[in-house]
Amino acid sequence: MSAAGAKKLVRFEKLCLALPEVTVERKGDYAAFRVRKKTFAYFLDDHHGDGVVSMCWKAALGENEELAQADPKRFFLPAYIGHRGWAGLRLDVGKVDWDEVGSLVLASYCAVAPARLAAEVES
Repeated sequence: MSAAGAKKLVRFEKLCLALPEVTVERKGDYAAFRVRKKTFAYFLDDHHGDGVVSMCWKAALGENEELAQADPKRFFLPAYIGHRGWAGLRLDVGKVDWDEVGSLVLASYCAVAPARLAAEVES
């Protein structure tokens, strides 16, 4: 993992692990964040040798395609999971808006977490 990617992973991980019952699995160039075995976010650093540092989240229906079309420099449809409603946000282009990242992480968490856990963080 690149030095820049490692710093961003630390910050991203803090956002995710602040949510109830979240676990993280790190494997080389990516980290997967889960709540009760359901993945709600990924952090990718040069995944498959693409040179990109990004995060992926489970987006609302159609949101992933809308974002990728509206701002293709920042948003993209991730390989393998984009067709299942996942979206990607590049963290290596311009200044990262960590409030935006936090909102995306929270929305994704609430979309996959059990209702009781989602209600805990939404209030």
